[in-house]
Amino acid sequence: MMSVKEFWTKKTLIGLGLGQFLSLLITSTGFTSSELAKRGINAPTSQSFLNYVLLAIVYGSIVLYRKKPLKAKWYYYIPLGLVDVEGNFLVVKAYQYTSLTSIMLLDCWSIPSVMVLTWIFLKTKYRFRRIVGVVVCVAGLIIVVFSDVHAGDRAGGSNPRKGDAFVIAGATLYAVSNVSEEFLVKNADRVELMAMLGIFGAIVSAVQISILERNELKSIHWSAGAALPFAGYSVAMFLFYSLVPILLKINGSAMLNLSLLTSDMWSVLIRIFAYNEKVDWMYFVAFAAVTVGIVIYSGGHKEQDQRHADVADEDAERRKRFDEEASSGSHNRGIVAGSSKTGESSSKHDIAATSGAYREDVENTNMGKDVQGKKS
Repeated sequence: MMSVKEFWTKKTLIGLGLGQFLSLLITSTGFTSSELAKRGINAPTSQSFLNYVLLAIVYGSIVLYRKKPLKAKWYYYIPLGLVDVEGNFLVVKAYQYTSLTSIMLLDCWSIPSVMVLTWIFLKTKYRFRRIVGVVVCVAGLIIVVFSDVHAGDRAGGSNPRKGDAFVIAGATLYAVSNVSEEFLVKNADRVELMAMLGIFGAIVSAVQISILERNELKSIHWSAGAALPFAGYSVAMFLFYSLVPILLKINGSAMLNLSLLTSDMWSVLIRIFAYNEKVDWMYFVAFAAVTVGIVIYSGGHKEQDQRHADVADEDAERRKRFDEEASSGSHNRGIVAGSSKTGESSSKHDIAATSGAYREDVENTNMGKDVQGKKS
């Protein structure tokens, strides 16, 4: 039975707090994208381009300053940059066709995608407690879907089906990107990951902008109302990308995607306090359900980490004992081999000396007989 002290570990609290801050950042990107769509600005790749440039400049400078070789092959980051750019493109593009709430809801498709991918490629095993946490989170979203206010909001958009398809495709690419980042941040380096993702993300974005959005950018009438959402989106995405690897290293990609589920709830709270809108009471029930699900999923790291530490200690002790035995065995074999060689050479020397002495005695005896023969 897990105690409260074991449940509320430092890792759990950091994961929950950081996850909700990331969720707020995603909410802010959603509002800025929605505002740009209302103004008729349709340049999803251009919105993400500045974020990649910032990542390349900030983290690339750190990589150059350290003057250390890359821990992962540079070409590993090319498909990651491509997948990440296209995921952002599809989700931001969806704001042209469907509502903000629909996008945030359908984003939850990334959760089962992440769990399947981590199970296949990272060999992550999900215990029953974590599966329960995921189910509770998704149940919270289902509650939101069935609320009257939410149903009215989903009716918005020029082509909801097309927008929903874009979101699902983008969420799948997000899952691939998150799992890849989790693998790289645990096996390579966080700063290196951000620098290389920024470089290749900027390159892919620049190529795509020149092909798809060149005319769109020319037609935009730049003003404070258009520039501020662009800048706000870029800053929020830069902070989001900078903090995501930390949460991935602490809690994994499934925890990240579960935390982002609350972005829909935060958007509702912002509407209540910023726009004085009234919402259905079921939103609050859903918010509570998602929060409980995240807590259930993220709790109990102390016990699990202690088990991993014990196993690691046993493995280290076993390896140490094996190395000592191997070293001792090699040393003993060296002594035995040396002794055998020394004994062999000594024996050869003794035999040679004995043979020499015998030959000398024989020669002396024969010489004596010859002398005696001459005398007689």
